[in-house]
Amino acid sequence: MSRIDFEYDIRRAIPNSPIIREIDEARQRELWRSVAIGTCLVLVLVFSAWQHFALVEHGYEMPLLEQERVRELEINRHLRLEIETLRSPRRIEQIATQELDLVAPAPDDAHIIERIELSAHSNRFVVAGRGPLAPPVHRP
Repeated sequence: MSRIDFEYDIRRAIPNSPIIREIDEARQRELWRSVAIGTCLVLVLVFSAWQHFALVEHGYEMPLLEQERVRELEINRHLRLEIETLRSPRRIEQIATQELDLVAPAPDDAHIIERIELSAHSNRFVVAGRGPLAPPVHRP
């Protein structure tokens, strides 16, 4: 007679409450050591992969940045040329005579401004004097 022939099987309750399982401390230390080593290896692999993908991404950005640099240098060259054109004395004179109705000064209209030095005991500053006959202008 086998177990298959019986219609039902009688189970007997086995009380496990008096059984006390002790934790094997050596296996527990070995488990935690393995978990720590595994975690460190995973972290090293993730960090290495992150660095690799960041390097690849920067490699793709390099040609774009080089094109942008060339464009910016061209814009810079055009702006410098425009600045030099706007600073041209001929252009400034043309705007002064045509748009602002200014006239070029005659040689008699020119005044020479001389710098006048003060003596060592004076505490005032001298701006400038006008010709040899005019008194020096002092500012406190």
